Amino acid sequence: MGQDLAAAYPVAREVFEEVDEALGQKLSAVMADGPEEALRLTENAQPALMAVSVAVARVIQAESGKSLAELASHVAGHSLGEYSALTAAGSLNLADCARLLKRRGQAMQEAVPVGVGAMAALLGLSLEDAVAAASEAAGDQICSAANDNADGQVVVSGNTEAVERAIGIAKEKGARRAMMLPVSAPFHCALMQPAADVMAEALAAIAFTDPAVPLVANVTAAAETDADRLRQLLVDQVTAMVRWRESVLYLKSQGVDHLTEIGAGKVLSTMTRRIDRAISANPIGSPADIDAYLQTI
Repeated sequence: MGQDLAAAYPVAREVFEEVDEALGQKLSAVMADGPEEALRLTENAQPALMAVSVAVARVIQAESGKSLAELASHVAGHSLGEYSALTAAGSLNLADCARLLKRRGQAMQEAVPVGVGAMAALLGLSLEDAVAAASEAAGDQICSAANDNADGQVVVSGNTEAVERAIGIAKEKGARRAMMLPVSAPFHCALMQPAADVMAEALAAIAFTDPAVPLVANVTAAAETDADRLRQLLVDQVTAMVRWRESVLYLKSQGVDHLTEIGAGKVLSTMTRRIDRAISANPIGSPADIDAYLQTI
């Protein structure tokens, strides 16, 4: 993970080395050589994904000679990707971001005992119907919409029994498919409040600055530029729904017609096409991707 970038670009190597130093561990070695189960641990996966995203962003800026503000009108990120976006935009420094994500991963895992919480994808339902299914399933437990990813693609989160009930209710409401997700904790729901409390304390100790370009925030699905507000939104984000579909539509309303997905994978580009095919999106995660992108600017 990220090793082709490190081999090709000194700027990328510097990012991985800075993250290693900030964390006091050779995360880059785990990214390169595994074991995979160590990399998949939430406390490692979150800073690793951020490191790759920031490495790509910095390589693009170095190779193009352009600042982020010259390359993009806005930034956005899905869940932990919001930290990557804020770091790329200069609101957070890289070392602080790595340490915050390590703590975020630990706090999220510690918030709920294994087996107590779960998440499920409800496919083929509107957000309104998915919210209704979660609410009906909750009873005296927690079950709520956690990710509004795209039209007909909503993830719910909460107590395991309630999430299982939500799957049955969603199918009764006409869901094309509803299934449990292989996750380690019930993210973005009220069960994560202990993690939100941990992050409120951790974030209070970190310096924030206004970003170079507005961040379209998960919690508000609107442009945010104030450093103190961004800090609070990262706390709120731990228990709140990720409003990704609305965020993409907000960007369209601001005249954005192309999204560039920076980092590992292409999940967000695929979601964008499901949300509105009038908005193009392309993932950039490898040296070949970067070379192709640089030809377009």
